[in-house]
Amino acid sequence: MKKSAILFFLLLATIFAFAQNHSLLIGTYTSTGKSEGIYSYSFNSLTGESKLKNIAKNIINPSYLTLDPSRKFVYSVNETGKTSTVSTFKYDSVSNRLDFLNKVNSQGADPCYIIADQQNVIVANYSGGTLAVFQRKEDGSLSEAKQIIKHNGKGADTKGRQESAHVHMVQFTPDHKYLVCTDLGEDNIYIYHYTPNGKDTVLTLKSVFKTNSGTGPRHLTFSANGKFAYLVHEFNGSISVFSYLNGDLRKIQEIESMPKSFSGKIDGAAIQTSADGKFLYESNRGDANNITVFSIAENGLLKLVEQVSTLGRGPRAFTIDPSGNFILVAHQYTNDVVVFKRNKKSGKLADSGQRIEIGIPVCLIFGK
Repeated sequence: MKKSAILFFLLLATIFAFAQNHSLLIGTYTSTGKSEGIYSYSFNSLTGESKLKNIAKNIINPSYLTLDPSRKFVYSVNETGKTSTVSTFKYDSVSNRLDFLNKVNSQGADPCYIIADQQNVIVANYSGGTLAVFQRKEDGSLSEAKQIIKHNGKGADTKGRQESAHVHMVQFTPDHKYLVCTDLGEDNIYIYHYTPNGKDTVLTLKSVFKTNSGTGPRHLTFSANGKFAYLVHEFNGSISVFSYLNGDLRKIQEIESMPKSFSGKIDGAAIQTSADGKFLYESNRGDANNITVFSIAENGLLKLVEQVSTLGRGPRAFTIDPSGNFILVAHQYTNDVVVFKRNKKSGKLADSGQRIEIGIPVCLIFGK
């Protein structure tokens, strides 16, 4: 009986340890020599501690990553201007190993976002002003692009960052019937009908939503219940709130992420809602270098909770860990990831003291 009891408790301890440890992938810029590729860590959701497990080397500028729904394949952009590509890796979340499968032309300069489902991988090409659809083969590798859509407009800031179209993000809607695409250069949100098994045409235009002129729509996220969408504008850090239904967006609120008294550069970056649907987080770079926390009401409207320093420069991206206990912030210019403890009841953040030292981190995604 004693031996059985010991074995039972050892089994429980193993299961508990496995449940609290998550694989973490970090995409980086390698061109400066400060990083070597895609980094894999084990992250403890109780302590906030991380441990380096593997580095997939000899990958040029794997700045943005995504996992397929099975979490057995990783897709990475290779941001190298007009020669940019998209790479496929077989992924083992237990060993944290990435094995290269193939690479294809991204069909546009400087890809800055990538998503995947069971059938396709879709890429946003910033400088090229295009979005490209790639079909996934049975082994997870990618075909050459089966559809390329080029945006041709420009925005109000024609002498700056809106001289031409800049596709910044692609995102499936919660019902998976549509694709939302933000264009920073045009101040537009494009909504496309999504036909995943389409032979040549996967995306067909449904509508175009004009956003605030000269503000640069950057990233968009949906609420946990799929009824609302939140868009951060890069140039001023403001957030547009929309109701969402059947591929249609209707603006219901516009809220600032920075006080009017702030006179420096804001440079809005990432935006994400908590899994419980109660809070929204948004990061600002430039001279701000902070995260703004909002509570989300039942009607989707936002209310300011607090604003905290990210304790570094250039919070390009952040992510909430699977337990909801922590927020990890990747600093592009101070070469680290700062781990914040997250209060699930209040949404507020506090420095955990944990850090990941890594060269030019850009993207954070959790595996199993």
